[in-house]
Amino acid sequence: MIAPRYQEIPSAQIPVAQTKDGSVTVRVIAGEALGAKAVIETRTPIIYLHFTLQPGASIVQSVPKEYNAFTYVLDGSGLFGTEQERGEDGQMVIFAPDGEEVVIANPADATQPLDLLLIAGVPLNEPVVRYGPFVMNTEAEILQAIDDYRNGRMGHIHA
Repeated sequence: MIAPRYQEIPSAQIPVAQTKDGSVTVRVIAGEALGAKAVIETRTPIIYLHFTLQPGASIVQSVPKEYNAFTYVLDGSGLFGTEQERGEDGQMVIFAPDGEEVVIANPADATQPLDLLLIAGVPLNEPVVRYGPFVMNTEAEILQAIDDYRNGRMGHIHA
């Protein structure tokens, strides 16, 4: 129930960083990676990183211990966590909340780059109620959001 807010960040302004050998590239959408920090501001602290790992490359990314973290594999196949669990394109890999970093690798015998999103944040531990595009904490808040929408009270974005 907060005022809407919008940040227009063109793709060219999203920070991009690489390892010294160029085997790992990251687009830093939220959070920090490889010395680059996101330009967007988030209401709650989160990590949203788009990694590309060449065959044989690996990365260890810091993630605060109070965060939950997962990766969504966009393309390729990789190894995740200290147990090196395999994940393939179209799959989500959830990391155990037992450390302060996540490990991601593209095997040396891979035939293509591993392209993935790493997303993490503090669990909100709140009830979730949804109806269509509305996501709130209670059914009463959903009904209020629908009423606000129908009556033009969803707020205004100032350019």
